[in-house]
Amino acid sequence: MIRRVSAGPLLAGSLCLFAAAASAQQMAPPQGAPAPAAMPAQPPAMAPAAAPAAPAPAPTAAAPAAAPAAPAAAALPPGSPLIGRPADNAAAAKLAPVPAPPLATAADKIPLDKYKAPKGFNIELYASGMPNARSLALSDKGTVFVGSRLQDKVYAITNKDGKRQVHVLVSGLYRPNGVAFKNGTLYIAELSQISKIDNVDDKIDSSPKPVVIYNNLPKDEAHGWKFLAIGPDNKLYFEVGQPGNNVLHDKDHGQLRRINLDGSGAEVIAFGIRNTVGFDWNPKTKELYFTDNGRDWLTEDLPNDELNRITKLGQDFGAPYCYQGDLLDPEFGWGHKCSDYVPPVALMGPHAAALGMRFYTGTMFPAEYRNQIFVARHGSWNRTIKFGGDIALVRLNKDGSVKSVAPFITGFLQNNNYIGRPVDVMNMPDGSMLISDDWNGAVYRLTYGPAKKVAGR
Repeated sequence: MIRRVSAGPLLAGSLCLFAAAASAQQMAPPQGAPAPAAMPAQPPAMAPAAAPAAPAPAPTAAAPAAAPAAPAAAALPPGSPLIGRPADNAAAAKLAPVPAPPLATAADKIPLDKYKAPKGFNIELYASGMPNARSLALSDKGTVFVGSRLQDKVYAITNKDGKRQVHVLVSGLYRPNGVAFKNGTLYIAELSQISKIDNVDDKIDSSPKPVVIYNNLPKDEAHGWKFLAIGPDNKLYFEVGQPGNNVLHDKDHGQLRRINLDGSGAEVIAFGIRNTVGFDWNPKTKELYFTDNGRDWLTEDLPNDELNRITKLGQDFGAPYCYQGDLLDPEFGWGHKCSDYVPPVALMGPHAAALGMRFYTGTMFPAEYRNQIFVARHGSWNRTIKFGGDIALVRLNKDGSVKSVAPFITGFLQNNNYIGRPVDVMNMPDGSMLISDDWNGAVYRLTYGPAKKVAGR
């Protein structure tokens, strides 16, 4: 049973938060894993409850007229990203999700020299050979765990005597995108279940079998992969995305949930979320910030992806009725007002695929970066001129509102083609930051200071 959390203050400290040819790749099962049984069609959702509105971050945008859908769309599989593509439109017909290479790029072929960071920052290869490397987690002993959306594996990067080695920790999973670590235990979020491996650092080479702790989840492929994180309240947080490009939610979708570390106590803490694949807590206020990807096939420039902030439990962020805080959806927005929903604290760009994000809490970087947000923008596909494919820096005001959003590391997008696609970022104990890249199947390390010579280069 899932408890719906009523609206209420989000407390700080220990009380805080006690509270897709590409479409085929998107919908196909991960390599080596059987697909779960299909779920029945979802019923329409009830109208969402109103939530307090925060100051709008951008001027009002007029909603464009809905484009006619292609008649062939009905033949597409449920949740296909091509559903809703305008008919008889040559430009739209060229757009589809960009398929990632099936194999990891050889270490000496990864185009590190193309990636550009501000002066004083250095980008080096941390580890490679992990196809579709996605979400990151770190153990107390320094092991880096790497999830995957299109593979059936979770990887482990060990660092012993200065030598890094990549291991396949476990395989045979289904879209194990989300990973989180706490007190010796690795938690893994697959499409429709969450599991754990206790004492995982002692089992790196023994192919441990994860133990399922929570499986009350839908099996929709569309936006079914999950991000997983452990909050200041020692609870597991994860999203259940909208089961399609732009569809009405039911009671099981379009939300953020949390559970206890043993899988009990499931609660829904936020609504109106289309597809978030990254969130973190402000180290000062303990408020949860999350990225959310806007719908496709509206226009090439609208809507923007969002950065949101939860200030009260039970808040509704608008999808699919309102996007980017001021854009009523032409299909579902009738009878709704954007002012009834919580607007984003920042717009992250059109179809940018803003994914993993972290507050920087280290001391290696200059002081101006401390407690600011780094966001991995995976990059657009639903746009003729691609946008994103970078690491963005979000600077905050003292009250937690957003001062600015700007590219920080660029070069993953060259001549409108991807040569890398960042997915997640993660702080390291020495103050450096790791960046995953599912295009090259690699993890990079960002440092500040005099560049060090990398062995073999």
